[in-house]
Amino acid sequence: MGLRKRVLAGEQVPGAMVFEFFSPGVSQLLRVAGAEFVIYDMEHSGVGLETLKAQAAACRGLPITPLARPPAGDYHFLARLLDIGMKGVMVPMVDSGAAAASIVEACHYPPQGRRGAAFGFSHDDFEPGAPADKIAASNENVLIIAQIETERGLAHVDQIAATEGIDVLWIGQFDLTNFLGAPGDFQAPAYLDACAEIAAAARRHGKALGAMAMNAEGAADYRRQGFEMIAAGTDQAMLIQGVKAVLG
Repeated sequence: MGLRKRVLAGEQVPGAMVFEFFSPGVSQLLRVAGAEFVIYDMEHSGVGLETLKAQAAACRGLPITPLARPPAGDYHFLARLLDIGMKGVMVPMVDSGAAAASIVEACHYPPQGRRGAAFGFSHDDFEPGAPADKIAASNENVLIIAQIETERGLAHVDQIAATEGIDVLWIGQFDLTNFLGAPGDFQAPAYLDACAEIAAAARRHGKALGAMAMNAEGAADYRRQGFEMIAAGTDQAMLIQGVKAVLG
């Protein structure tokens, strides 16, 4: 069963986010650590499509699903990330139902969407096959994550969650605290209320929940709350922590 079906069925799936270390072996390292998906970041890392195409190829044959976060939810980011082999996208700052619908349209082939078709490329492992079968498989399996991380997204979270094709609501904790006037305060009442509202919208519309955990305590808390997708991050912070732990 693919990642999309697993999380929509309520299964908790662990993963990681990569912001800095786009090395050939990172997907295997994360698999060894227990990750079953990896989200490669474009929004804050400055990394380009050529690098991410190599990362998608490095995941081929491994039991780990490559996903990517583009800088924005525009068609030219979303369709190209899927074409280079990413199996889903996490879109930042989704602020309305209309934006969510546009994202879904960009990620799906007709009749569900308007993604342009090119077969025998990275996204279908260069394999031959009937276009109709490839279209159906992609439309069924592409995972679409909408980040709720602004006061505008929060105001329209029910519309976003109700959008057919949006699979996961992902709490963007840092930006959400910023836009709620409490930068980095994850115990602020406004932030905790917002998280509860996002979770309620997801459950109301049969969507999964996701978030990035900065430590074991945070991951355990998300598990207790029933989040289906929990990603460890950031990779650079974990390297710093690991080196400090050794050096004392």
